[in-house]
Amino acid sequence: MAMKDAVDSVQDERMMEAEGFANRKLIRPSLNRTDHNHSSSPVGERRDRPERSSDRHDRNGGGGRKAAPPEQTNAENFYYQKQMQARTPMVIVLRDGEEIHGVIEWYDKSCLKITCNGGPNLMIYKPSIKYMYKEGENARK
Repeated sequence: MAMKDAVDSVQDERMMEAEGFANRKLIRPSLNRTDHNHSSSPVGERRDRPERSSDRHDRNGGGGRKAAPPEQTNAENFYYQKQMQARTPMVIVLRDGEEIHGVIEWYDKSCLKITCNGGPNLMIYKPSIKYMYKEGENARK
């Protein structure tokens, strides 16, 4: 019987320790540096955090990590649209060094259609373009 009482008392102590551990609160000390201590609460006093909104967790997938940047920023599309609407004369330099002078008529995911000055209209695959610039600007090689 003495053994059973000893086992029961050990189990009771463990349960009391577990309950006490679960009720503990984390107290974070305030930093004395002025650049980190933005509130006027005295040092050692616990400052409660505001509740985190659940919609932030929904947008970022639940964790504390930032969302991945978007696959496409649409900056390229915006540039093409602007040059098309203004009918800006462009110089397109291909990877082999050939220069094509003309106006961008339309574009899609993989190519540009260029209306050339005094020449045939061309469809150019984007991977074959080294760089482009507005005609009349200095080219950077």
